[in-house]
Amino acid sequence: MKKAIVSVINDLATDQRVNRSCLTLIESGYEVLLVGRELKNSLPLSPRPYSMHRMKLLFTTGVPFYVEFQIRLFFLLLFKKTNLYFSNDLDTLLPNYILSKLKGIPLIYDSHEYFTGVPELMEHPFKRSVWKRVEKMIIPKLKYMFTVNDSIANLYLAEFGIPVRVIRNLPIRKELPIKATRESLNLPTDKSIILLQGAGININRGAEEALESMKLLEDCLLLIIGSGDALESLKQLTQKLNLTDRVKFIPKLPFDELMQYTMQADIGLSIDKDTNINYRYSLPNKLFDYIQAEVPVLASNLVEVQKIVQQYNVGVCIESHIPEEIAGKIKFMLADKERLRIWKANAAKAKETLCWQNEKTNLSTVLLTIK
Repeated sequence: MKKAIVSVINDLATDQRVNRSCLTLIESGYEVLLVGRELKNSLPLSPRPYSMHRMKLLFTTGVPFYVEFQIRLFFLLLFKKTNLYFSNDLDTLLPNYILSKLKGIPLIYDSHEYFTGVPELMEHPFKRSVWKRVEKMIIPKLKYMFTVNDSIANLYLAEFGIPVRVIRNLPIRKELPIKATRESLNLPTDKSIILLQGAGININRGAEEALESMKLLEDCLLLIIGSGDALESLKQLTQKLNLTDRVKFIPKLPFDELMQYTMQADIGLSIDKDTNINYRYSLPNKLFDYIQAEVPVLASNLVEVQKIVQQYNVGVCIESHIPEEIAGKIKFMLADKERLRIWKANAAKAKETLCWQNEKTNLSTVLLTIK
């Protein structure tokens, strides 16, 4: 059986895109090894039909971390036999590319975002220049490159002159688990639940404004599930605004457990801000998770997000991130039960189309051409 090594810099536990790629590789006849790293707070890995390895690193942040990760990944790949390298995001690409050239092994690169446009790099010009040099050195030479939507694919095409294939972050269409009760999940039965979920609840994701909007929404609970840099400040803001009875935090969960909470929501939030080029053209996983759970969406008017919300009529978009605007839109959405029913019915139809079973064809087709 052919072998593929898939590498990513995260801890593997909640990355659904990488999991879906691994499953598609298996369907295409590959034996898969997924490589990532282990953190102090990493969730246990659930059983999967492929092998997984998490490296324990001495450093967890800054330049030492990235240098150590590149070296450790290089030597791990060097001594593993494989027929295909599958690199996820720019921070795994260099070791994969070097060994692909040294060993004459095909390489697939999957860019989950416009990497050099993330705020963490835009605010540090030197670090960004280093990653831009890596891109400039490697990307024009790639034969197989994917990204998450048309807007980002067009950015790479304009910058490097190569066509980039698109695989959107669509979930696997499957029967969801039997819906739990709100009581069993310790959720209120007398309030509307407004949900914000995700593995990247960071600054400029609209979480602060959503939280402040709760001052104007007495009969609602804002449920925040996931991880991210902004969580501690959000908890402090909740205390400062005396909103502990209207805001509830739950740490990141395995996907199946997360979806139990998602199905309880009345509205799902996807309100990232247009503060940088990466956010501007983002298409978050949570948007499609809400649709799979048939939850109406309140979204920001970002290019790709707005396109989905309007095309499938599964909710509405905000015009600004003023808390009063967010609260007003939530009140508007909850005020008409028939309108909510229509959005939910449209999501039930949309989820049949917006699923991995349809989207994976773009990857499967490429895998058939690789010898």
